[in-house]
Amino acid sequence: MEAQQATPVWCQELRDSLSAMAEALLKEAAPWHGPEQVFYPESYGYVPGRPATASVQAAIDAASENGGTVRLEQGDYVSGTLILRSGVRLEVCAGARLLASTDLTDYPEMRAQRLTVQDTSMGMHQSLLFAEGCENICVCGEGIIDGQGSQRNFPGAETAQGTPGRPFLIRAIDCRNVHITGITLKNAACWMQNYLNCDRLLIEGITVRNHSNYNNDGMDIDGCRDVVVRHCRISSGDDGLCFKGASQRNTERVLVEDCDFYSACNAVKIGTDTQGDFRNILIRNCRIGGLAEDPSGLKHACADSGISLETVDGGTVENIWLHQIHIVRAWSPFFLRLANRGRVKPGDPVPGPGKLRRVLFSRITGTGNGPRGSYMLGIREQPIEDIAFSHVRLEQYAWGKELPALSEYPELLNEYPDAHMIDGIGPARAYGLWTRDAKNVTLDRYEIVCGGQERRPMLLSERAE
Repeated sequence: MEAQQATPVWCQELRDSLSAMAEALLKEAAPWHGPEQVFYPESYGYVPGRPATASVQAAIDAASENGGTVRLEQGDYVSGTLILRSGVRLEVCAGARLLASTDLTDYPEMRAQRLTVQDTSMGMHQSLLFAEGCENICVCGEGIIDGQGSQRNFPGAETAQGTPGRPFLIRAIDCRNVHITGITLKNAACWMQNYLNCDRLLIEGITVRNHSNYNNDGMDIDGCRDVVVRHCRISSGDDGLCFKGASQRNTERVLVEDCDFYSACNAVKIGTDTQGDFRNILIRNCRIGGLAEDPSGLKHACADSGISLETVDGGTVENIWLHQIHIVRAWSPFFLRLANRGRVKPGDPVPGPGKLRRVLFSRITGTGNGPRGSYMLGIREQPIEDIAFSHVRLEQYAWGKELPALSEYPELLNEYPDAHMIDGIGPARAYGLWTRDAKNVTLDRYEIVCGGQERRPMLLSERAE
């Protein structure tokens, strides 16, 4: 690994193919469509100040007969689980709020008809809005959907496993033509929105503020295809934008552009569940990183990473391009990890290690990062390969301390794969980029500017001892 190399031929091929993909996705992206008929909860027995679940659900069911819009426009509607139907648009108007009930009994368990790793490993079955097997659905409006998900209302510990008792705000499973637009989403008790094995997913112009509890992801996209995410503003206590593979389906043909992802965990991430493949993903013209402050008091302000790309459950991550990204307040601007955790459903064969390859970072800038530094770790039997950085300039704080000996850095095979996995040992072994078990790493105009005295080398490439 040396700085100032020319990018290899595959980088231009990747630019060309993903630029063409993005153009096609933007042409094909289709908003919700349906008749002009509008249905109001007030027409189905809703009385302001009383629970709205039954009346809103009745309006949704009526709209589903021929398609139409269910409109909430008069103040606050307090509701438990609402089941979305094909052909229905749920609109929360300016000045109106859909408020999640704080009574957990208002959230029946909605178990997916097709079993996935998410069901068996994470036990997440409750949500405010639930859709399964739907087509042409929409959540929109200038109003607010508030999960009222504080620890007081929905207590629970931070966990990488199940989160029973803390509902999601939105879960969409095995759906097609899903449109989420304009809405403000706040205060989920767990993840804000989870799209599992959906085709033709369009998310645009939404605002997310998720800082009320633990596991407060901003947006989780799992096994989806033909995805456009644009003009969204996300602030979250956990991962900002997260691609997962617990659906065991591939995530393919994805465009993310002109978005903000600010997080107290990982701003943009693939992982950790990576049972499916991830390929042909373009993320461009985005601002990402840590928070200016932690509004929850539960975590911290800085992000663990700006960009985390991981595969630990057998999936292949390839043909990824991140372009014109500005990273701020991330302890590790870049973190790449290939390992062999092999989490699967009970009874499924355990896969071997996946692949992490053909990733291009271009026109990356940033300030206020570090001091952990960027790093990538493969494993001896399966190195990370074909990674290119072009026109990168990041400002970060210096570590300023002695570096622990190499022998202090084991392969960390059983550690949860996140950029903080080395924090009990020390920082990355180089302040600019540390690679271990990675090959064909290209640096073309790669500059890391440190504020303070830095005792580590800028670049270090090595194999695990």
